[in-house]
Amino acid sequence: MGQQVYEEEIVRRAPGVLSAADTVSREIARSLRSDLAGTTRLPAWVLTRAPHVPRALAGAALYRGADVVHRMGLGMPPARVPEVITIHDTVAWRFDDESSPEPFAARELRAAAAVIAPSQFSADDVSEFLGIDNVHAIHNGVDARFFTATALSPQRLAAVGIEDPYVVHAGGASQRKNLAALAAAWERVASARPDLTLVLAGPPHPRRTDLFRALPRTRLVGRLDDEVLTGLLAGAATVTVPSLYEGFGLPALEGMAVGVPVVAARTSSLVEVVGEGGVLVDPVPSAIAEGIVFATSGEPAVAAMAARGRERAREFTWERSARAHADVWNRVAVGR
Repeated sequence: MGQQVYEEEIVRRAPGVLSAADTVSREIARSLRSDLAGTTRLPAWVLTRAPHVPRALAGAALYRGADVVHRMGLGMPPARVPEVITIHDTVAWRFDDESSPEPFAARELRAAAAVIAPSQFSADDVSEFLGIDNVHAIHNGVDARFFTATALSPQRLAAVGIEDPYVVHAGGASQRKNLAALAAAWERVASARPDLTLVLAGPPHPRRTDLFRALPRTRLVGRLDDEVLTGLLAGAATVTVPSLYEGFGLPALEGMAVGVPVVAARTSSLVEVVGEGGVLVDPVPSAIAEGIVFATSGEPAVAAMAARGRERAREFTWERSARAHADVWNRVAVGR
């Protein structure tokens, strides 16, 4: 998902954007019972519920010798040296079906030397909502493989139960993803364009299943590996991102990068990311349906829009993002 992609891309590039005198090390703390890979194990309560003092003690031991610590998630314990913290959005506070915010989140964010958010929208939202004045907006990037992606063959599509032409929604199924509006919109689209199939990719979720299982020409394909998902996007008639709230909106950018028309909600960071490179619609069924029908119409204006989207996507590189992160790290180090 988006946060994991961000972490891997920035960590991988960090040594290359810092000076030769700088050393980069990575710590991944897991609970004692977790079966996920990590560099250290801590009791779960230290990672999620402990008061400040035991968390700070764990952090002091974990980051021993560091001059600057960048926490890419608030689950890691705090450091005693200057910190940079990434927060992607405020959904934990705004939507009751998201994971509850960590009880220490606001305090530790306010104590950080710098905070990073993935869009100007998210930076402004975090700043206003949590009362933080040192939030830096640094856009995510999109992997170069999306620009050279090719559509899946008919045989591979058939293997996952998909027929051309199709519309893709990829991502989660929480309330903010606005799948109820997409389901209502799809009933209108299916009536106007009975040749289209709606493909929904993402981890299995009862909300998604309940909303779409009875609708015509819909396919729930679950979580796909990167290669299959990239090819799926490349062959789509359109990619739709009708979310009510996104801290960045990586699926929209990936759709633009592969060169297909993107229909996105005129909300949150999606306006900032998509710009004039896609169809921006109100997050209501009628407008979403109208956007999908237009984006799959084959009109010359749609092809021109997709071309603009592809060029716009080239501006969002992980290399640029990593260099901007390095600027923040260096300023914090100098301040120390």
